[in-house]
Amino acid sequence: MAHYLPYYAFFSPLVGFFIAILLNKRVSDRLVQWLSCSFMGIAAVASIFLFIAFKTTTLTFWQWIDVDSLNMTFGMMMDRTSLTMMVMVNVVSALIHIYSVGYMSHDASIPRFMAYLSLFTFFMLSLIMAPNLVQLFLGWEGVGLASYLLIGFWFHKPSANSAAIKAFVVNRVGDAGLVVGLAALFFMTQTLDLQRILEPSTLGLLSGKTFLFFGYSVDAVSLICMALFLGVMGKSAQIGLHVWLPDAMEGPTPVSALIHAATMVTAGVYLLIRLHPLFEMAVSVQHFIAWVGGVTCFFAATVALVQEDIKRVIAYSTCSQLGYMVMAAGMGGVDAAFFHLITHAFFKALLFLGAGAVIHALSDEQNMEKMGGLYRRIPFTYAMMWIGNLALAGIPFFSGFYSKDSILVATYAGGTAQAKMLFGIGLFVAFLTALYSWRLLIKVFHGSPRADEHVMAHIHEAPWVMRVPLICLALGATFLGFMTEDFFIHHHASVPSWVLQAPIIAALLGVGAAYFFFFTKPHVAFNLTRHLKYLYLFALNKWFFDKIYSKIFVQGSLELGTILWQRGDLLTIDRLGPNGLASLVTRISTAFKQLQTGYLYHYAFAMMVGLMSVLLYLWVQGGFY
Repeated sequence: MAHYLPYYAFFSPLVGFFIAILLNKRVSDRLVQWLSCSFMGIAAVASIFLFIAFKTTTLTFWQWIDVDSLNMTFGMMMDRTSLTMMVMVNVVSALIHIYSVGYMSHDASIPRFMAYLSLFTFFMLSLIMAPNLVQLFLGWEGVGLASYLLIGFWFHKPSANSAAIKAFVVNRVGDAGLVVGLAALFFMTQTLDLQRILEPSTLGLLSGKTFLFFGYSVDAVSLICMALFLGVMGKSAQIGLHVWLPDAMEGPTPVSALIHAATMVTAGVYLLIRLHPLFEMAVSVQHFIAWVGGVTCFFAATVALVQEDIKRVIAYSTCSQLGYMVMAAGMGGVDAAFFHLITHAFFKALLFLGAGAVIHALSDEQNMEKMGGLYRRIPFTYAMMWIGNLALAGIPFFSGFYSKDSILVATYAGGTAQAKMLFGIGLFVAFLTALYSWRLLIKVFHGSPRADEHVMAHIHEAPWVMRVPLICLALGATFLGFMTEDFFIHHHASVPSWVLQAPIIAALLGVGAAYFFFFTKPHVAFNLTRHLKYLYLFALNKWFFDKIYSKIFVQGSLELGTILWQRGDLLTIDRLGPNGLASLVTRISTAFKQLQTGYLYHYAFAMMVGLMSVLLYLWVQGGFY
């Protein structure tokens, strides 16, 4: 049995996908749901047993590519990093599958939804367990495809279709960089096998090598790492390529939890962690990565602070927490980044699914301005959201307290001026995180009810099939950090005591500020937004990224296309090109057709005119002399 554990852990989601597709409309939707959940449960249990029986090894399923020096297998590279990720992905995905049984119970396309969830999970497993970068790229593109299908699941909604296309297109921008990085890496090392790439001898081949890039000599490692990081920016929604992430909320709430917690958005951070020996060779790129992460966590926190859609607040929170992870990786704290990645998966899934329970209770209402006064009506959901927010804000002694603090400590321990500046940004973001988290709690659960009377009359707790996954995630959000800190953090950096205390103080100040501005003195918050009108609008409009991109890329492309169509196609090509030439040939042939009368004397006359013309030409040219 133990011999088959890797197969159960890896391929069970794929089997669940095929079963959901093949049984669609042939059996009841409920049976399809529970079969999908069963196979995800098998994958989760098998992953846990694999992790317990930890053994570093590479398992080959089959020979995949064998072309010249490119020899790739399809299999599983099982080590501490990949097995930890596998447990997280399979366990969280299994809980989301079970939650979906209740949340999607009235949907018209249940088997399709369950199939897409399982397919998403399989591609993520292909990515994290990949023994080579080609298989990793397959999984990378696979989760992009699955996210497109899931975000646009309700394809009857134009907004869902637009969001799915946006996610797909923006990620292609990042993936172009990833492809360039992989190609350059193969060109320099003649391998894409992960173990061989990370060997000191292979890394030594890259040291000091240069590329001729657009006429300039560029350090090879820096170019490779910068290209790879462009892919990371797209997948893990770093500032500039983050714009797809909030719009992904157009998919059903379980999709938001799966994409934002355990799978797609963590892929970029995972790549940074997996290839950290390579990235550490490019010091300037590492600095850039750290600053991108720091700016991202600050940007997303400011936007989350003013959003009114409950899912978008949590979405921007995800973007902010990913910024923390990228910042830590850029500062060399890959252990801290990995630790936060794992704990974040549990408490962020809890928050998304808790938000889903709120939306479910309020008949699909997502606007926090139409909520309020719910803590007595849905106390279980209220408790779950409290636990998720305590972990997110880093309140002792919940999971986020251990992992987020480890990031801030690793950042400060860098010792440079840059490190201290990034630590300051991270500390301020810890304050903002607590502030927007408790703003959400207060607006949704406290104050007077603002929902429609008909909606309020039908408020109810989620069914138990949705509550059980919330309880499991709440346990992870509560105890996972305390239980696994020593597993992730091997070396505790020596920093002043105030560095350890500052994040707690920042979080508590954020909670206090939220109660002051949104519970006891809401008019103060209202007046503050009036006095800081332009800052408020700047954050409300998401730093105008979407509008700028729309103006430059969307409208710019449309205007360019219009110019090319009107001036290039109609005025040039149609007049001088195939259409114009066709019209000219038609006119000429019509004119010549008039000469074809069928009368012999007409043809004889034409021959005489032709002969006289030739003789005249010869005479003029002196041809008779």
